Amino acid sequence: MNKLYPSAHAALDGLVEDGMTLAVGGFGLCGIPEALIAALRESGKKHLTAISNNAGVDGFGLGLLLETRQIRKMISSYVGENKEFERQYLAGELELEFTPQGTLAEKLRAGGAGIPAFYTKTGYGTLVAEGKETRQFDGQWYVLEKSLTADVALVKAWKADKAGNLLFNKTARNFNPLAAMAGKVCVAEVEELVETGELDPDQIHLPGIYVQRLVLNPNPEKRIEQRTLRSA
Repeated sequence: MNKLYPSAHAALDGLVEDGMTLAVGGFGLCGIPEALIAALRESGKKHLTAISNNAGVDGFGLGLLLETRQIRKMISSYVGENKEFERQYLAGELELEFTPQGTLAEKLRAGGAGIPAFYTKTGYGTLVAEGKETRQFDGQWYVLEKSLTADVALVKAWKADKAGNLLFNKTARNFNPLAAMAGKVCVAEVEELVETGELDPDQIHLPGIYVQRLVLNPNPEKRIEQRTLRSA
């Protein structure tokens, strides 16, 4: 099975439709599938639900899809770097499901593992728990959280072989493996591609069974969210 596609546009062709739910890897602008996000913008698909830790920044990452109003709902844990996100949400133009960061990670992991729900202490007694089942274990209260799955996962990796086995670069791993596992179909954008068998099996972070499509982007922009400089 050939998983490699010639471009990000080709990798999304026939895969993404209006109204779909997407799981998108990344943390801030670290480890985001920037070429796939740009291709998704150019596809014009609308009414999307995006599961992602945050929504990039104005003018980059998922912020591009907010500008074009292609995202109907965000399931996120942090949105503080995006003014357009703030404007749309406060104006009632964007649905938002706020989720604590660790809970969001576990909801994706559980979804990928086929676990429908789990209990967590996080959020008990707060707005996060409103309308959710709670239960006591050993004298402590827990909130029942449902897992998350997506129609399509868009992720970013450092290196892949042609079978789709992935390696991530340090902190750029972040939510990417979890998003990949939660997607019914996963498209991985990678910086390096090697022949199957060249990667040390003990070093692989995500097995190729979770990845259906690959696209090579050897020169990503890799913007920095907040650049802080010290005076000389």
